[in-house]
Amino acid sequence: MKLVLEQLSVARGARPIIAGLSFTVAAGEAVLLTGPNGAGKTTLIRSIAGLLAPSEGRIRLEGASEEFDLAQYCHYVGHINALKASLTVAENLQFWGDYYADGQSPPRLGRANLDRVLDRFNLDALADIATAYLSAGQKRRVGLARILMAKRPVWLLDEPTVSLDSDSAGIISGLINEHTADGGMAIVATHLPLALTSPRTLHLKPFHDMVTA
Repeated sequence: MKLVLEQLSVARGARPIIAGLSFTVAAGEAVLLTGPNGAGKTTLIRSIAGLLAPSEGRIRLEGASEEFDLAQYCHYVGHINALKASLTVAENLQFWGDYYADGQSPPRLGRANLDRVLDRFNLDALADIATAYLSAGQKRRVGLARILMAKRPVWLLDEPTVSLDSDSAGIISGLINEHTADGGMAIVATHLPLALTSPRTLHLKPFHDMVTA
């Protein structure tokens, strides 16, 4: 598979954010999105995830079945952890497992996967605790853990290490490396270094800098 962006332009309201951007991500590659605030990192990730419609250009996943939309091949984790405070850690993750198993997406892992996911994110001891009582870092780990509740080739992670300590950031780096080693793709917006294996870097500039440079 290969993710292809061709002459992508995205605006928010009447304000251009991204203009004429083209790049590809091949199977087994990780791309780090860097740049100052307002450069369009979140906008780009949300566009690939299908949450923002490009004003021009095209995004496609070569080698994917036409039976599914691109978004159904992606895991998107944004700034919000997407957790229900009244549910336990295990219940939140089980919700995502059930959601991914609704028959509308590519093949994914089943319910037995939950224990493995809890273990990988060091959440075993928190499994039966309502997420309302977790720290910011613990909530972030639960929000990120859903990427293991289904196998999807494209990971779109927006500042995944926010609120995480160094050990938890290392877990995320390791999982991204495992994902790409298995042929997956990852696009990660970050201001902080990640211990990734040979990532490519795409540095974005704010639109007004591009038009005046």
